[in-house]
Amino acid sequence: MASNPLLRIPFDVPFESIRAEHVEPAIDQLIAEARAQLDAIVSVEGPRTYANTLGALEDATDALGVAVTIVAHLESVATTTELREAYNQARPKASELWSSIPLDSGLYAALEAYSKTDDARALDPVRARLLKKTLDEFRRHGAQLGAADKARLQEIDVELTRKTTSFAQNVLDETNDYELILTDEAQLAGLPESEREAALESARAKNKKGWRFTLHAPSFVAVMTYLDDAGIREAMWRAYNTRATRGMRDNRELILEVLKLRREKARLLGYADFADLVLADRMAKDGKTASDFVDDLRARTVAAFEEEKRELQAFRDELEGEDAAPIRPWDVGYYSEKLRKARFDFDEEEMKPYFPVDSVLKGLFSLASTLYGIEVRERPAQAWDENVRTYGIYEGGVLRSAFYVDLYPRENKRDGAWMNGLIYGGSLEGNGPHLGLFVANVTPPVGNKPALLRHREVETLFHEFGHLLHHALSDVPIKSLGGTNVAWDFVELPSQIMENFCWERVSLDLFAAHWETGEKIPDALFQKLLRTRTFRAANAQMRQLGFASVDLRMHRELDPDAVSVEEMMQFARDILQEHGPADYPSDYGMICGFSHLFASPTGYAAAYYSYKWAEVLDADAFTRFKADGVLSAQVGDEFRRRVLARGDADDPAQLFRDFMGRDPKLDALLERCGLAA
Repeated sequence: MASNPLLRIPFDVPFESIRAEHVEPAIDQLIAEARAQLDAIVSVEGPRTYANTLGALEDATDALGVAVTIVAHLESVATTTELREAYNQARPKASELWSSIPLDSGLYAALEAYSKTDDARALDPVRARLLKKTLDEFRRHGAQLGAADKARLQEIDVELTRKTTSFAQNVLDETNDYELILTDEAQLAGLPESEREAALESARAKNKKGWRFTLHAPSFVAVMTYLDDAGIREAMWRAYNTRATRGMRDNRELILEVLKLRREKARLLGYADFADLVLADRMAKDGKTASDFVDDLRARTVAAFEEEKRELQAFRDELEGEDAAPIRPWDVGYYSEKLRKARFDFDEEEMKPYFPVDSVLKGLFSLASTLYGIEVRERPAQAWDENVRTYGIYEGGVLRSAFYVDLYPRENKRDGAWMNGLIYGGSLEGNGPHLGLFVANVTPPVGNKPALLRHREVETLFHEFGHLLHHALSDVPIKSLGGTNVAWDFVELPSQIMENFCWERVSLDLFAAHWETGEKIPDALFQKLLRTRTFRAANAQMRQLGFASVDLRMHRELDPDAVSVEEMMQFARDILQEHGPADYPSDYGMICGFSHLFASPTGYAAAYYSYKWAEVLDADAFTRFKADGVLSAQVGDEFRRRVLARGDADDPAQLFRDFMGRDPKLDALLERCGLAA
């Protein structure tokens, strides 16, 4: 067992050595070691101290947490049948341990006893916050329940882990199983040459003739945006929005079961619903506040949203005559792009040559250097795929953090973009550097050309790197209060604020250059890009508010014990339709692929509103950069010291006030979206 690489994971993770057969034995052993450490906390003899009680609890499951995180990561980016099976066996065991901790009466008594000591009363503010949050978490997660309820709560947590894991794997498999092969070049009408080349290369990689399209974002978005053939657009749109709604991978029943378990858990713990449970330690505090926030934004957006819908239909009528068909969901992206091009003389394809991926990353790292006084350079390390890039963040010549970047779609990798913290090293005076990663699924290189990105893909990379910096630049000496371990309606601030730099000339000039000529973006083209920023902004906002609404209402209003699967699907469909740009067909099943809500026991469940909440914060906070100079090192340093470095060392509302000198205002977001009154 000593040779199992998951047991004692070094900073340079030996990804190439980790195999499926290592997973379950390692997790079993690490669970046993964690239990022994937890038992030791309970049985302490003599005075209780931070080191033998609260600090020991912080450390007890660290090795297990790192191992599970790494296995979960591999299952999401390099999955195999064997790894998936091993993960499915091991993950519920770890979940059972973690859910048992706040239910352990001995641990709770130990913490309560420690909280009454002189040692506890003398704690520094960060450790005092840890003690308070830990006791609150124990109470909120069942420390004061009776034995039978505690047992049931553990059963619920294990079942939630199993069912949400199945949900995620069903979505991945459904996405990967779909392909559309076109053999008649006439069917490609409207598709840009770069997208044709990508589809041709995709087919060749599968030893197939013609052009291959999939449900992975670069391929799917290209078809929805440019392809003239409405029948093909419809086929792909329906395939994407009915994923996991039938057959062996039907997620509908899983969703209903997850909703039942979440509601039962909330009520066992004394909350009205799952939203109130989840949000108790978030900025919103409860489901009503989150719902009121979403409703307020919707009320400010709906008039512009309806006007945008009328405008798009009128544009189609103008193109095709008064007998033009009504806009359908698979038409929205296509006619929106045509309208944008007509109104602004702007074609997104014009931007792509200025965003070769190597230049984008170089510019991203240069921006971080300017703002935060760090240096990012390549750092060789093992990874899980030959195309993964590895870097180090240095400060004064010292390695502050290392990270991996995984950019392109693969069939053994799930869709989307995300960031993970793998190892938390503590502050520079602590245990060493941090280790993290960010993942995307952007347009891959084709032929002899580099990967040329859409502007929205550039935003995605900036967004995920913002999360990475939150982890990498954390100075909090306590892992559970460090980095991205903050309230989920605050965690998107560091990521979303980075997206703003993709719209500023001075920051774009750090990296945006034509891949063949080296020419910067011509000013006329840049001005066109700027004018498109608020194009159909109400539709974009309503889309996010729709996701937030269906999330909150499914967790607050829907009675999962009183509805059928079909009624649950209709409930979700009706809400999404209110926010939809066109009438959805009766089999619209987007909710069955909504991994943010149902791919983990909690995830963004009852918290999808966080994206819009954090947009308010980021739009407001970026006004400081705009006022003092977009690339102001002084403002960057303040944002680093008061937000990025502080993690959850203080209340997030206070961290925002520390940076801005006041509470957030909604005005900046509405102005940025062109929706200000």
